[in-house]
Amino acid sequence: MGSNFAHLAFTPAVQAMQARQGSAASYARMLGGAATPVHLGEDESAFIAARDSFYQASVSETGWPYVQFRGGPAGFLKVLDDHTIGYADFRGNRQYVSTGNFTGNDRVALILMDYANRARLKILGRVRLVDAAEDASLLARLEMPGYRARVERGVVITVEAFDWNCPQHITPRFTREELGQSDLAAREEIARLRAELVAAKRDLARLQGR
Repeated sequence: MGSNFAHLAFTPAVQAMQARQGSAASYARMLGGAATPVHLGEDESAFIAARDSFYQASVSETGWPYVQFRGGPAGFLKVLDDHTIGYADFRGNRQYVSTGNFTGNDRVALILMDYANRARLKILGRVRLVDAAEDASLLARLEMPGYRARVERGVVITVEAFDWNCPQHITPRFTREELGQSDLAAREEIARLRAELVAAKRDLARLQGR
């Protein structure tokens, strides 16, 4: 966990609870230094680019959190630079709950899941909504070529903190594509073992014929 995440997530109420539960000492060093600029590394960038979905939380003007599932083709959440990510906001059910929340409070929290490999990345950031008329070139960077959906706006997120979560309690789940790759690997392994068995039987027959 980075110090930035601790500085944002460990509010006084959270620290008081950690003190009561006996975990404050193990996290104290993360709060000792000042927050530093965030830089997404190669691992974070590759993980983000491979996702086909994530969970997104916004905060309403009445203080209620709103969690939304966002999905699309793998890679629809794009890394624009080492501290900025974004995605094209396609037309959906037109409730605009998250979009409306962002106009009043630009804070956002994302959870990105890789169930197959039991990995989880949490991101805290601030949102900027971008219309096509405002920055057509930026929207072009966020679009997915060949994906037939109407883009209403771009959602650009300045990352303020991220944290890799522990894999405990993440139940492995697999997409059809991942299962297909696993099935292909299994068939190749079976074919290899059958070939070895045939070769072993042939060698045995030679030895018995001597």
